[in-house]
Amino acid sequence: MNIQNQPRRASPRIVCIGMPVRDLIFRVPEVPARGQKEYASEFVEVAGGNSPNAAISISRLGGRVLLTGPIGGLLAASNAIIDDQFRSEGIDTSGLVVVDDVVTPISSVLIDPSGERTIATFRDPKLWTVALPPSDTLLADCDAILIESRCAEFGTDVCAEAHRRGIPVVIDGDRMMSMREGLLQVASHIVFSAEALHATAGESDDVTGLRKLAQVTPALLGVTSGARGVIWLDPQGQPKHMPAFPVHTVDTLGAGDAFHGAFTLAVAEGQPLEQAMRFASATAALKCTRFGGAFGSPQRAEVDALLASSPVTLPA
Repeated sequence: MNIQNQPRRASPRIVCIGMPVRDLIFRVPEVPARGQKEYASEFVEVAGGNSPNAAISISRLGGRVLLTGPIGGLLAASNAIIDDQFRSEGIDTSGLVVVDDVVTPISSVLIDPSGERTIATFRDPKLWTVALPPSDTLLADCDAILIESRCAEFGTDVCAEAHRRGIPVVIDGDRMMSMREGLLQVASHIVFSAEALHATAGESDDVTGLRKLAQVTPALLGVTSGARGVIWLDPQGQPKHMPAFPVHTVDTLGAGDAFHGAFTLAVAEGQPLEQAMRFASATAALKCTRFGGAFGSPQRAEVDALLASSPVTLPA
């Protein structure tokens, strides 16, 4: 068989379930104290949100993305800007559902000289009443799902159907989840932020928290801790640690989302787990070197170059 003459498989198609957000990003010399003012040296307004940010990374890394979730019905001009920005990244926004009489979520983001972000976000509770498009529509030609943990209320049904069809379901554990959350039963992979893991498990130690969650979900479990890298449990329940790539950090906004997007794409591509973790870590590290939230996410060639130039560190 001449492999070169075989039709090339299309890049993986990822369905991202989340909430688009208007991110107002300010670079400041320091985060102001209570009751104080501070002048920003740089400002940008961009589309954001956990899964939407991840969608940008996936698209830049060569994946195909359908974005679904609620968007506000007010501030139509802002919604048009958000839609244009996502479409300019090659993201299919036909799955977004307008919720009438609700403002699109908005975040005020302060970036200090260390690159750390401080965020205040408003999301209207009515956004959780959305009904997503039918599962058959969303899962057509779908290779993996990425969902924000906060979207369980309206996203669990389609994730359960994906699970039934053998489609990987990756959860971005960015906020506390109930230990009885149905989404835990249909996930193939869950990668928490350290804060969300500790709140969910009621444990202050990463490994202890992961092991506690392993008792209630069959998913592969991991936790990201910024510059400290990522920890996950292997099939035997033993912890593995991979350090973060050392970079000069400019802006951490969207770094965790870049990790989740790259990791989900790697899962859809069939990359071995350790390779997928390394690929995601490199993507997040490069994003941290650029201002502008998820729009600082790298292209695939940049990630490949960083991986090629960095010695392979086996998980501890």
